[in-house]
Amino acid sequence: MSKSYKELMNDIDTFIFDIDGVLTDGSIHIAANGELLRNMFIRDGYAMKAAVENGYNVCIISGGSNDGVRTRLKNLGINDIHLGVSDKVEILKKYTDINNIKTERILYMGDDIPDYWIMQEVGLPTCPQDAVPEIKKISKYISHINGGRGAVRDVIEQVMKVQNKWFEHFNAKFD
Repeated sequence: MSKSYKELMNDIDTFIFDIDGVLTDGSIHIAANGELLRNMFIRDGYAMKAAVENGYNVCIISGGSNDGVRTRLKNLGINDIHLGVSDKVEILKKYTDINNIKTERILYMGDDIPDYWIMQEVGLPTCPQDAVPEIKKISKYISHINGGRGAVRDVIEQVMKVQNKWFEHFNAKFD
């Protein structure tokens, strides 16, 4: 019998996220100079920072590339940022080998076809509510929240709550 997504959350020590459609709502604004601008949800950032501060591995693997996004993620304490990636599975294998991470302990959140193959490699594939049908079909958890509006916060908070690290993190921080 396979484990429920809540049971799988007990074992998660690594979060990997796509950007466009997961950390953003998938829309882009094109500046006059051609730069592609994205919006990120502050609560997703807050949760990623809490995960980093609690010792979770947090990694970004995305086909998109933007210096502003990289700066935002670095400011949250995320150092494993892979942008402009064409083969996400290859990056996953290198990342897990270098950091001695077991794939069954990884939660990955993706939203579209480029995430399909990497999601087959991890223990807990997840997606936002507005992901494409092919991604929803292979996800073990579908957030009730759309990408770029708190879906990342949803999965991080759930994992940390299952592991009794969510509110405890904030109690210790503000005592």
